[in-house]
Amino acid sequence: MEEKRKPVRENLLREAARLLAEEGPDVSTRAICEAAGVSAPTLYHYFGDRAGLLTAVVNQGFSEYLARKRSIESTGDPLEDLRRGWDDHIAWGVANPSFYALMYGQVRPGQHPAAAEEAEALLLEKLEAAASAGLLRVPPELGVRMFMSANVGLTLQLIRVPDAARDGLSERMREAMIAAVSVERPAVARNLPVAAIALRSALAVEGAPLAPAELGLLDAWLERLALAPEPAGPSR
Repeated sequence: MEEKRKPVRENLLREAARLLAEEGPDVSTRAICEAAGVSAPTLYHYFGDRAGLLTAVVNQGFSEYLARKRSIESTGDPLEDLRRGWDDHIAWGVANPSFYALMYGQVRPGQHPAAAEEAEALLLEKLEAAASAGLLRVPPELGVRMFMSANVGLTLQLIRVPDAARDGLSERMREAMIAAVSVERPAVARNLPVAAIALRSALAVEGAPLAPAELGLLDAWLERLALAPEPAGPSR
């Protein structure tokens, strides 16, 4: 029985993905069923409703995107890795507008798709590498929120505008974000927030010969120092 069910489900996903790419997020349940050669009750049996089907399609497409991102090797330069991650995110979103609009354009309060969480986890790894190198001026977790807000907002904007209006915009935004979260060279010795961020990142990776209560207190202190105003004078 399972062997018979699997091709039907996969065919529904395949046809829904094709129509989603061709017609956009408003593709009808009827069109999907006709393309897959099944009745509406069959679709509801496997996916519950149209929203369940489209969620499954988007998750499958996004899983392929995440697999590609995981396969990209580090350059050895944390800031260059952030640039490459930004460019890849933009390129995928613009090339797959219907998938992207479903993934990030339909906001539901309190809901955060699992696929988006994994994408943010990959970004966090890059930011933690930059923090360990003394190159980050904000805590990695804050950097994730800043980068994703800018990256997602810009991608949705680029999807809406003609090609001529996109020229150079992503590169300018990317460099503005890099400047907002990083320093050009390690600044641990002369910048207290950067030093706190670097030490906090190192402790997260390597640990320390301290009791759990001591580690908790130290982490709280470092978090407070990491969010302290930067010292006066040039820091770049």
